[in-house]
Amino acid sequence: MSVKPQAHPQQNHLLAALSPEVQARLFPHLELVALPLRALMYEAGRPMEHVYFPTDAIVSLQYLMENGESTAILVVGNEGLLGISLFMGGESSPNRSVVQSAGHAYRLPRPKVKEEFNRHGQLLMLMLRYTQSLITQVAQTAVCNRHHSIDQQLCRWLLLSMDRLSHNHLTMTQEFIGTMLGVRREGVNVAASKLQQLGAISYSRGLIKVLDRPKLERLSCECYDVVKKETDILLPYLRQRQVITNVAAIPKVTLPTEAGREESDN
Repeated sequence: MSVKPQAHPQQNHLLAALSPEVQARLFPHLELVALPLRALMYEAGRPMEHVYFPTDAIVSLQYLMENGESTAILVVGNEGLLGISLFMGGESSPNRSVVQSAGHAYRLPRPKVKEEFNRHGQLLMLMLRYTQSLITQVAQTAVCNRHHSIDQQLCRWLLLSMDRLSHNHLTMTQEFIGTMLGVRREGVNVAASKLQQLGAISYSRGLIKVLDRPKLERLSCECYDVVKKETDILLPYLRQRQVITNVAAIPKVTLPTEAGREESDN
C-alpha cells in the first residue's frame, strides 16, 4: 500500500523559488488547509484575510453576471498564488474564486503578506511577474471565448489544468465544466465526446483522464501556447523546478493545520 507524500510548502513552486532567508520569515506563519471541490475561497467584494498557495489543488477565478451565470477567467494552481488583490492595493476581490480540483493549499495572513511585500525584495518581484502572467491568461481567455470553438476551449482549459497538477485526471461534472467555460452543458457533452472518440481523453461519471497530451495540444487553439510561452518567460522557476518526489529530504517545518473554509467566514 502506497503512502501519500507529506504536504510541504515547497510543493508550491512560487514558495519553493524563494530564498532560504525569505522562506525562514514566511514558512512559520503558513497554515495548511484543505480545499474541497467547489469550495468558495473568495466572494466578490468580501474582505480578504489570507493569500493562498495551492500545492495540489486548482482554483478558478470566475466573473459572476447579474443573472447568476458565470465564466472562469483564469486558473491558479501550484505555480503561484490566490489573492493578488491584497498586494495590488485592494482589500477585496472583484471576482469569486471556486475550487475546481480538490486538494490543499498553504495560506498566509494578510499582515504577513504585506509586511514581506513592503520589504521590496524577492517576494515583491516574484508576485509582480506572476501577476503579469495572470494578465496574459485573462486576455487570452477573452480572445479564446470569442473566436474559438467549445472543443478548442475545452482543450485549452484541460491543458492549463494539467500544468497545475501532478497527475492526469480531474473530477468534474459537465455542468461544472460548462460553468467554467460559460457554455451550456450540452455543448460540453458534445466537445468531450469528440475528444474521447479521438483518444485524447476518457470521460466517465465526472472523471476526466488525459490519455494523449500531445494530441490534446494539437487539437487546442493557439491560445494555450501563447499563455504557456509567456508564463515560462515570466516565471523561469517553473522550467527549472523539478517535481518534489522525496519530501523527506526537505527540512521539516512545523505548521498548523485546519480544514478549509470560506474566506468570508473570518
